Amino acid sequence: MRPQSVILTFLGDHVFGRGICVSSGSFIEAFARVGISEEATRSTLTRMVNRGLLRRQRAGRRMYFGLTPLSTEVLKDGERRIWHSGVVNDAGEDRWTLVGFSLPESWQRQRHELRSRLIWAGFGPLQNGLWIAPGDVDPARVIDGIGAGVKVFSAEPRHPTDMHALIGDAYDLAGLGRRYEAFLRRWDRADPEVAAPDDLARSLTLLTEWLQIIRADPRLPLRYLPHDWPAEKAQRVCHVLHERFQPEAVAITARILDTVPDVCQQS
Repeated sequence: MRPQSVILTFLGDHVFGRGICVSSGSFIEAFARVGISEEATRSTLTRMVNRGLLRRQRAGRRMYFGLTPLSTEVLKDGERRIWHSGVVNDAGEDRWTLVGFSLPESWQRQRHELRSRLIWAGFGPLQNGLWIAPGDVDPARVIDGIGAGVKVFSAEPRHPTDMHALIGDAYDLAGLGRRYEAFLRRWDRADPEVAAPDDLARSLTLLTEWLQIIRADPRLPLRYLPHDWPAEKAQRVCHVLHERFQPEAVAITARILDTVPDVCQQS
């Protein structure tokens, strides 16, 4: 697991919404439980500050780290995906969002940024410069700041379009299914992660792995998925285990957290 992913999981489960900043020592102690070294934790915290995902706040001789508007949005998105939207899209309407773009070859940065946002928002490529996503996707969070050359449409499939074939071309369903099945093999057992030192480590590993999978899941309509699609079962396993791990994880976190009030959130 990437240290940044684990840090975001920890922030989402134990810091988000509390109006606090956390000391570097607390991060180091928490992440040592999942095998992340002190050096890796410190360097990741620095990179996250440079990327605008964390900000520093000094109190006395100690350095603390707090959320930024960017990391707050990332954590809100993770919370929505884990606890609210779910992995099953059983909407009655067969609605899709299409994004077409034609950007100059010299706009390499903008092209890369747009493709990254499209994948993040659940889009798959239909053909060169044309991407599709299920449902009505808010285009603002996809095309904001990209500039001209992007067009957005809402659409419904019509005969003779073969949506099963189209989805097979636009999305790696087989690869996504294998990720869900691997998650179940690891976690759907009586004593998952028995070698982990405690339930904080288990909880961090569980949610980090789950977020990595569901952020790659475009939530395609159930009507187009295999009948034995493993996502819903994997989601139940994740939620049940998180509830099992949470009491001890919260107790451990309370012991190791060194915090100060977040002055930015209080102003």
